[in-house]
Amino acid sequence: MSDALTELLKTRDWLLADGATGTNLFNMGLSSGDAPELWNVDEPNNIRALYRGAVDAGSDIFLTNTFGGNASRLKLHDAQNRVRELNRVGAELGREVADAAGRPIVVAGSVGPTGEIMEPMGHLSYSAAVEMFHEQAEGLKEGGADVLWVETISAPDEFKAAGEAAKLAGMPWCGTMSFDTAGRTMMGVTSADLAEMIAKLPYPPLAFGANCGVGASDLLRTVMGFSAAGTETPVIAKGNAGIPKYHDGHIHYDGTPELMADYAVLARDCGATIIGGCCGTTPEHLRAMRAALETRPRGDRPTLEQIAEALGGFSSNSDGTGDEAPAPARTRRRRRA
Repeated sequence: MSDALTELLKTRDWLLADGATGTNLFNMGLSSGDAPELWNVDEPNNIRALYRGAVDAGSDIFLTNTFGGNASRLKLHDAQNRVRELNRVGAELGREVADAAGRPIVVAGSVGPTGEIMEPMGHLSYSAAVEMFHEQAEGLKEGGADVLWVETISAPDEFKAAGEAAKLAGMPWCGTMSFDTAGRTMMGVTSADLAEMIAKLPYPPLAFGANCGVGASDLLRTVMGFSAAGTETPVIAKGNAGIPKYHDGHIHYDGTPELMADYAVLARDCGATIIGGCCGTTPEHLRAMRAALETRPRGDRPTLEQIAEALGGFSSNSDGTGDEAPAPARTRRRRRA
């Protein structure tokens, strides 16, 4: 039987994913240093509100509040024995919201990195990573998640371990890495490397791409790298809402809804099929992105210069693959009201 995401992709040539989790939960009162996943049990109405915010803004896909829901990360909060419970409840709340939406909505079970370094540089073995991800996947499956959404990964072996865990759980999956170091992940993976890895995986994801990173411009350059690799797998773009700045005691992202609307259309024209936001992206941003995707016609694939002009300059001259790119100063970004 086909999965919910595949069925939705058959009917649409783009899908809107959701925005930030942490940013929106902090706006609801989550304190820095607290585990957001504990709110699945302790503050379920806030988690329902998080999910509804994305759905009401037009998202076709939203991620569960389970990004740090693995044993390694939860151990920091003495909750390592609650992995199954916290993931199950996070997905159950999502299923409840999705089923009440009145239109097809995909509940994506968020699976973030373990927070540990893989062997041989670190102490986390591949088999231990698979076991950790599998435990989380089973909880999300029990709660009714449609698909596992592996995100913000840097190491190729950790990405592969999450994919193997999805297979063990019998669940479809999607996977994104964070390209935040001159066009590469922290562990040196380029857009071309990820596209090649996807093509060779024995249990490939339904879609793959990039999330978070440095800024929207850099992320779209990475998306263009996926397209240049000739992949036939749908590409995901989930960029941050501008650049983080410290203001009045907290981190604020300077990307306006207008800028994120431009980003969404450019992401589509760069070759992305699933388009969303990451850090700093609120329902207000998502509404603007949805409206732009629905009303602005498809255009030609943008040049790097056009991306920089619309969204701001790149953080580095290279996309990590050896190609040089223009790096106009951040001050060239058009000011947004």
